[in-house]
Amino acid sequence: MKYKTLFLEAGVFALFFFISCSSGGKKYATRPHRQVSEETLIKTNQYLVEKDEERIRKYIKRHGWHMQKTGTGLWYEIYHQGTGPGVLSGKKVTILYTVRLLDGTLVYSSEESGPKVFTVGHGGVESGLEQGILLLRGGDKARFILPPLLAYGVPGDHNKIPPRSVIIYDLEVISVK
Repeated sequence: MKYKTLFLEAGVFALFFFISCSSGGKKYATRPHRQVSEETLIKTNQYLVEKDEERIRKYIKRHGWHMQKTGTGLWYEIYHQGTGPGVLSGKKVTILYTVRLLDGTLVYSSEESGPKVFTVGHGGVESGLEQGILLLRGGDKARFILPPLLAYGVPGDHNKIPPRSVIIYDLEVISVK
């Protein structure tokens, strides 16, 4: 009798194990759901990018700026031409800057924290700043508008820049070494 009970328990365990491990068609039933979710996320992201673009265009128009847009979505305007060397990847760059939100809120500036010094192409700054700085030379003064994708993205910087913020850099390249 003891063996019959043990055999029966093992059989029930095996049956539950088999049922839980078998796909039972559920594997395929979840794929369309995931696919719909991916499509929804892609469409939502496209919508948000378009809305950001619209907000940036209106902002530029309202301020009368004459900006150009790169293929990645960075907006820039060089409003004073310098005479120094061009910025290249691997060069150490020093800039004076202000960073504002689209509503005009000043979030960071070199007056508060000193000039920003970084090596181009080594990270440590927003990807939009990395891209934009390569368009400049020593002595240039420029303005960059970074959509969230090129700034701090969905989370913001967890300090002064809120989630999904468009930011505006106004900067001057002090040195290129």
